[in-house]
Amino acid sequence: MNTLLLDRSTWDLLLDASGNIAVASDVYAIAQDISSAVRVFLGECWYDTTQGMPYRQNILGRSQSVAAFEKQVEQVALTVTGVADAQCLVSGLTTSRQMTGTILFTTTSGSTGNVNL
Repeated sequence: MNTLLLDRSTWDLLLDASGNIAVASDVYAIAQDISSAVRVFLGECWYDTTQGMPYRQNILGRSQSVAAFEKQVEQVALTVTGVADAQCLVSGLTTSRQMTGTILFTTTSGSTGNVNL
């Protein structure tokens, strides 16, 4: 499986050595697609409004448990092609409302990887 390679800091497209749009593959491609899926707001993707996290509907401005958020992240991660299992582990919440954690995943081919929240 391949996906367009994105810059880790700007989340913009990268070019390869020949000046073509770079491509990510294998486990890294799946990790990047999970990260993209969790970053997008439900309804934000004009080509498929069923994709994304329900930030406006269930998360922002609402009181919910960390376990409920982790479950929502896992459900979104499982929608990514090639993901067989996903586990979200929130490791911290700061007073400035910043969250840290990891999404651990297993691909349908048995490879494992992780994505930072």
